[in-house]
Amino acid sequence: MTTLTLAVRDSATMTQRSLRHVLRYPVTLVVAVAVPVLLLLLFVGVFSRLKMSLGAHASYIDYVMPGIIVMTAGYGSSVTAQGVNRDSTEGIIGRFRTMAISPTSMLNGYVVSALARTLVSAALVIAAAIGLGPASPSCSCWH
Repeated sequence: MTTLTLAVRDSATMTQRSLRHVLRYPVTLVVAVAVPVLLLLLFVGVFSRLKMSLGAHASYIDYVMPGIIVMTAGYGSSVTAQGVNRDSTEGIIGRFRTMAISPTSMLNGYVVSALARTLVSAALVIAAAIGLGPASPSCSCWH
């Protein structure tokens, strides 16, 4: 086997390890999915009712969605940083260094699992935004 094949296999193993941590602590997954959706509902519910000069065919949700998606990605990276920190303080990284695995596989596993978790969360936020649709015509921001 080549070095690249071994590195990919080690990274896949570490990705499975990281995903098992998500299953072991489901609160992390629920919060990663629920917080962005709740923030979207909060911002759209509270601020879309304000009188704003958004234009004739603009909707407040069009303005808030990019910020919510960036917040979703930021939260996903913070969960990854917390996981790497936890592994560093518990000493598991030191144990992995003594094994014959790729040095980057640990970080690759965290990044791939965080990417999957963030993509699922962003997809749910986008689905919620599509479900909310544009502001109703009776809203004062359309006049």
